[in-house]
Amino acid sequence: MKSDWPRIIAHADMDAFYASVEQLDNPDLRDQAMVIGSNSKRGVVLTASYQARKFGIKSAMPMADALRRCPDILVVPPRFERYQEQSAAIMAAFADFSPRVEAISLDEAFIEMSGAEGLFGTPQEMAQQIKAAVFATTGGLTASVGISSTKYVAKVASDFNKPNGICVVPPEEAVAWLDPMPVARLWGAGPKTVPRIQRLGLYTIGDVRRADPAWLLQKLGRSGVHFQTLANAQDPRRVAQRRSARSIGSDRTLMENITSHADIEKHLRRSADRIGHRLRQKGLRCRGVRVRLKTADFKLLTRQVQLPQPTDSSDQLYEVAIKQLTRFQPAQAIRLVGLAAYELSREAEPQQLDLFSGRSKMQALEAMVDRVSDKYGSGAVVRGGDLGRSGTISENSPNLDFIDDIP
Repeated sequence: MKSDWPRIIAHADMDAFYASVEQLDNPDLRDQAMVIGSNSKRGVVLTASYQARKFGIKSAMPMADALRRCPDILVVPPRFERYQEQSAAIMAAFADFSPRVEAISLDEAFIEMSGAEGLFGTPQEMAQQIKAAVFATTGGLTASVGISSTKYVAKVASDFNKPNGICVVPPEEAVAWLDPMPVARLWGAGPKTVPRIQRLGLYTIGDVRRADPAWLLQKLGRSGVHFQTLANAQDPRRVAQRRSARSIGSDRTLMENITSHADIEKHLRRSADRIGHRLRQKGLRCRGVRVRLKTADFKLLTRQVQLPQPTDSSDQLYEVAIKQLTRFQPAQAIRLVGLAAYELSREAEPQQLDLFSGRSKMQALEAMVDRVSDKYGSGAVVRGGDLGRSGTISENSPNLDFIDDIP
């Protein structure tokens, strides 16, 4: 069988992934309105079950809003190691269909299916087999699959018949299929961009497609050109065979707002320890460090710096992070403290160390702590300054970055 499609691209997206994993592992949670997150009004909803979504609850919503909408909703703390375990199994299942799988988060990926008709049949049959493989591999989780000839249309299609759905959009039907959809469906049109597009009198993807290109460029700049390209169902991007890890981060939402640098430093120390441990586990080093602070009025502030040498040292991450605090406006009320390591790479050669820095001793100490933590759990070794103190809404603070191994 040979298709007349120029390309066949599948986008598989797990249904309410975190919540579904919890419901799979705990039968008492099945068919329950529940959210994943911290049981604190200062937290956010990481994932809402489909039963909870009937109340208008959705991901990234403040937990206080979710509790107002459904005071009796079940709040389940996240188990990221379990989600990562299931994600690895899911991505392995996708790899059975194609050598070109591009994971874009823990729970979704593009799969290049061009030329695979002889093995898996029509696009509809491909989608059915991908879903069946996910269900069997995970022991009962469902995915929604969209298939078209571009990444963009496939991604929109995977969301079209959720949950547990299939949507196949042939290339010759893609433009007409997209036309009546709201501009919010344009990839890259976020909460700030959508109202800007609508103020121009453009409410549907078809409106964007039919607009004068020069006018769009004048009003929206290069974004206007990008959106019109998508509106014409054009997306030349290929499915990447593998994706380099972009960052490893740790954000901590606090029980109470803090203002002093000393208090912020305590949370940066914990984040640096956690990120350094994850870097060393994966054999990665970073060339950049980013500090993230969120103010009491939810304004996100970031400062970042490039390192002269890549590192996996928690101590060095912390030293660099606290130096960035002088670049923030002082005496602001802070509700979230975050740290991220970016520009990650797997170094083939050992890092050159300064003979007089004492870094080799510190790295040896960190390696010993890693071994103890891996064997006895993350709480087996605790810094003296952290004894009896938490200050965060969750012991296992959310980390939503997806980390791919770098070959």
